Amino acid sequence: MKLASLCVTCPNNKSGFCGTLLGSASEIPNARRQPGWQRFTAARAGEQIVARDQVPDDIFVLCRGWAFRYFQLSDGRRQILKFLLPGDLFSSAAIFEETPHFSVKALTGVQINGFARSELRTRCFAEPAVQSTVGQTCVAEARDAAEFLAVLGQCSAEQRIAYLLLHLMRRIAAGQVIREQRYPFPLRQQHIADTVGLTSVHVSRVLGLFRDRRIVVLSEGVLEVFNLPELERIGSLK
Repeated sequence: MKLASLCVTCPNNKSGFCGTLLGSASEIPNARRQPGWQRFTAARAGEQIVARDQVPDDIFVLCRGWAFRYFQLSDGRRQILKFLLPGDLFSSAAIFEETPHFSVKALTGVQINGFARSELRTRCFAEPAVQSTVGQTCVAEARDAAEFLAVLGQCSAEQRIAYLLLHLMRRIAAGQVIREQRYPFPLRQQHIADTVGLTSVHVSRVLGLFRDRRIVVLSEGVLEVFNLPELERIGSLK
């Protein structure tokens, strides 16, 4: 498949950020549209896409695959801030802040749409629909960050991991059909550990406990859920 055809076949081309941006773009005469305002690229699993403190020319949206946004400490440790799924902006703040305070790495093979920053800024301030969608994305990111901060600060290891699984399950299910409670889940134990602030050994112990209690099993890139009510009891903040 040619990368240029991704928007035509993408299931997110009529919803969310891309739906708003591409829908309004179709109403703009070609003469007024900035040439090359979209650039499609691909990256392999493990490849760095955005480096902290290095200014990219584009605002990125993930088209296919999984990636993650993270902060690298000086001693090599990292904190994963968010897992990116198809349709996700890498960061809404990047529209207004040229120098990223984070890095982004591909978790699987990915395909990416880069929107020219200057074009996107112009349209964000000129078009109410784009402005509203960007605002909603900012609010959602702030809400998720605040909620996860509470989880990291106040919850046990079991609660942290259950919360992360539930959070990702909801996001995965919003973008595709899930059958028999089996979710595509390419995370390794180290990714989970770097997200919830635990060691990979501790994560392995908790996942083993969940498996023994027949709550969930994570194996070969698939998360299989056997007891959703119990997982929700452990991981829900409500």
